[in-house]
Amino acid sequence: MTVEARQIRGSVSYHAGLAAEQLVLRHYERRGFTLAVERWHGKRGEIDLILHAGAAVVFVEVKQSQSFDRAALRITSRQQARIYASAEEYLATRPDGSLTESRFDVALVDQRGAVQVIENAFGHD
Repeated sequence: MTVEARQIRGSVSYHAGLAAEQLVLRHYERRGFTLAVERWHGKRGEIDLILHAGAAVVFVEVKQSQSFDRAALRITSRQQARIYASAEEYLATRPDGSLTESRFDVALVDQRGAVQVIENAFGHD
């Protein structure tokens, strides 16, 4: 694959990811959540979406692929650890710090643009 082909492929993937995040954001907003931050960057990594549900904070990792199953397979334990570390860093900026009610969701987007949310996907409340 040429350098130009890789750049085009990377650009397409990047824009598909942004579109998937917007689909997921609209899904949550319809359910009453409010956006705190999109693509939050900390020292330890990035979190796709950070939402508020009342006083609770919801950290959302968005994965887009041809199917929900394929998207779900793209989440690794290393990535989960990075998300936890980033969330810890974000929570340190909140008044209640790590005592803030929070959860970790995974939002899967298939090739048709359908959204499937797995609440509390990493098993922590």
